[in-house]
Amino acid sequence: MRRPGSMKGLEELGRVRLSKNFFFRDFLFSEIANFYGIPNIPDDPDLAIEAGRHLCEELLEPLQATFGRVHIRSGYRSSTLNDYGNKNGLNCASNDATAADHIWDLRDRNNCIGATACVVVPWVWDHHQKPGDWQKLAWWIHDHLPYASLQFFPKLWAVNIQWHEKPVRAISSYAEPRGVLTKIGMPNNEGDHSESYLGFPELQR
Repeated sequence: MRRPGSMKGLEELGRVRLSKNFFFRDFLFSEIANFYGIPNIPDDPDLAIEAGRHLCEELLEPLQATFGRVHIRSGYRSSTLNDYGNKNGLNCASNDATAADHIWDLRDRNNCIGATACVVVPWVWDHHQKPGDWQKLAWWIHDHLPYASLQFFPKLWAVNIQWHEKPVRAISSYAEPRGVLTKIGMPNNEGDHSESYLGFPELQR
């Protein structure tokens, strides 16, 4: 698919189905793009679609099947949009750091592809709002899904969930307790963590 050069072309991209319940349009909204008038359009739609399908099929679909509707806070960012956000202090990392992350159509420095979406799982927030309860969802995802990395935030336990062809299996958080919860090489990265999320539903696909 060519880079959309018209409203009609962007409509067609938005209709691309990434998985059973998710379409590309679900991931195009951006407060930065909306407020500053910067089009959020991929330079390489085919690469963005490929990475996005992995994200949706392998991570978001099982999350939604298990917990009910997943709310997408942010998804795809174009290189132009992300660079603007980075240079203007709008909570965007550099393009180099965001490649194969929020920038789905830009390979990282190792020539790998990946895709990230920031999502909220309402079921988890509705049932588990005590300090540190984000860790329940973190360990549930760790035990059940092939994520690459997770990064949690204090509001609504929003999480950046990443698919990547070479996953690092690392979890970090800006919510208390802040820092790294686990990563490959830490003793807690292996094994079963089900005692950390008692009462959570069984994985559905």
